[in-house]
Amino acid sequence: MKYWLLKTEPNAYSIQDLANEKKKTTCWDGVRNYQARNFMRDEMKIGDRVLIYHSNANPPAVVGTASIVKEAYPDHTAWDPKDKHYDPKSSEENPRWIMVDIKLEQIFAAEIPLPTLREMKPLAEMELLRKGSRLSVQPVRKKEFDAIVKKASGKL
Repeated sequence: MKYWLLKTEPNAYSIQDLANEKKKTTCWDGVRNYQARNFMRDEMKIGDRVLIYHSNANPPAVVGTASIVKEAYPDHTAWDPKDKHYDPKSSEENPRWIMVDIKLEQIFAAEIPLPTLREMKPLAEMELLRKGSRLSVQPVRKKEFDAIVKKASGKL
């Protein structure tokens, strides 16, 4: 099992939106970074655990967890000229972008804001906290995932 952090802007799609989905499940579409795509395509597997991170929020924060319920498949939004994620270089015959499906596990009772994450010793090497780190899909070490979930439960 692997662990991941997925960033989303809450004004575009929030964890509450995920909670309101049928079966609390959605496709994670619109990823348009090659490294993030490669993580999703090559490494994400059913059962992997996910931290949901609200970026472009005040303050940015980890807000809950989800799990991967469907592995990589073509992101059809890239083929729709009316979609904001349209990519004319992607096609059904030669899909450039992919997506995975995630299912909500839990919404934290209290979000864990970025300043708090920066103060947590087990997260000292976390990709999210590296200067200049902007990937919307990034790996997380098990100890980092566990520390965040433990903090959310009020035990850290």
